[in-house]
Amino acid sequence: MSTPDDDLGRPDPTTPGQPQMQTVGRDVIPLKDATKAWFSISLQTFGGPAGQIAVMQHKLVDEKRWIGQRRFLHALNYCMLLPGPEAQQLAIYTGWLLNGTLGGLIAGILFVLPGMLALLGLTVLYLAAGDTNLVIGLFAGLAPAVIAIVIQAVYRVGKRSLTHRVLILLAVVSFLALAVFGVPFPVVIIAAGGVGWVLSRWVPALRTLRGHGSADDGPPPLISDDALHADKPSVARAARIVVVGLALWFTPVLLVTALWGRDSVYVDQALFFSGAAVVTFGGAYAVLAYVAQQAVEVYGWLAPGEMVNGLALAETTPGPLIMVTQFVGGVGAYRDPGALDPWAGMLVGSLLVTWVTFVPCFLFIFLGAPYVERLRHNTHLTAALTGITAAVVGVIASLAVYFAMHTLFDSTELVDSGAFHFEVPVLSTWDPVAFAVTGVALALMFWRGWSPLRTLGVCAALGLVATLLT
Repeated sequence: MSTPDDDLGRPDPTTPGQPQMQTVGRDVIPLKDATKAWFSISLQTFGGPAGQIAVMQHKLVDEKRWIGQRRFLHALNYCMLLPGPEAQQLAIYTGWLLNGTLGGLIAGILFVLPGMLALLGLTVLYLAAGDTNLVIGLFAGLAPAVIAIVIQAVYRVGKRSLTHRVLILLAVVSFLALAVFGVPFPVVIIAAGGVGWVLSRWVPALRTLRGHGSADDGPPPLISDDALHADKPSVARAARIVVVGLALWFTPVLLVTALWGRDSVYVDQALFFSGAAVVTFGGAYAVLAYVAQQAVEVYGWLAPGEMVNGLALAETTPGPLIMVTQFVGGVGAYRDPGALDPWAGMLVGSLLVTWVTFVPCFLFIFLGAPYVERLRHNTHLTAALTGITAAVVGVIASLAVYFAMHTLFDSTELVDSGAFHFEVPVLSTWDPVAFAVTGVALALMFWRGWSPLRTLGVCAALGLVATLLT
């Protein structure tokens, strides 16, 4: 049996090309090697959180063998307790385990940087050429494909999460609360957590959190768990991280307030997405229903169908799908730039929204990582998270309904009577091309098992052909 020193000092003889593993200061592996690995991962993070987690597992657990499977799942389960994109948080957490705070920063930044730059370029193209036949045709195919992608997300999350009749009921109630009664998203999430905690007294299964993937140990890691980075939790450390984290988080918000005033679109976006960052349990699909409602109906940053277009663009770029908030910020600021040039406003809005969306992830991980063992064994917290996860299925289903109404039909009507508050489509305005492309996308994903990216490509081509022919 090898010792931790053996694991750190010598590469695996059966794995050619492995770097020499030695602890340098607080680095478990050389920072240069880790940075190369994270950059490689950042270019492959397509397909939503499941695909992103699979890429990290293949690179870090199977190929590099820097961390064991159980330790990887342990970190993932902690990230599932947090609001925000769990895949990016897992990258930050794993980078912290391997190379301390600097490693976590590098991993987290690289995880979102390629997608941010790509989506920024696509947003510019969307705003500059959005009324041309080329762009109209592409989105005529992309938007229906997004409906199929979200439906698949409902199926996958539900299959994994709804393991008890109580959870199925909670998902249905959450869907009705959002889609029929217009209950705000944060209220649904908080209520689901409370219900999960209360019902766990009578349903013990709710106190067991199911992680992604198998619990199999996987290939043995080259680095023992005891050698991974760790910080001793303390009040002083926590206070320091909170002060620095909040300062970084809100300094840009205070800056735009000083420059352009409290009533500017930039301050509204910064405050809204800062608030969204702390209630986004369940990943991008879950929070998009809330963001779409607020961005379209409350703030008027987007037209009803444009959230579908933004998600379609985000699906074609690497990185977390919650990056679609950058599209919302950029388009909204472009159309209401205040004293700035519209293109300068778009850039400020895009970067500001990206900042307030992802900086909290670093704060949550660096603050909570030393307490992860305590959190992992807290059954009450696990029960609350189980309730939230069930509600997320209903939330994503409501998102699918929202996207379908605004993609498959040209007009909708609002029903607002008593406790009921929902939209219904005007059936006479149905779009035959959108229905046909949606059917193709569903067949490709559920029958042929195609990936979202491949499906988007085919549907974009179909939409373009249909637009040019008509």
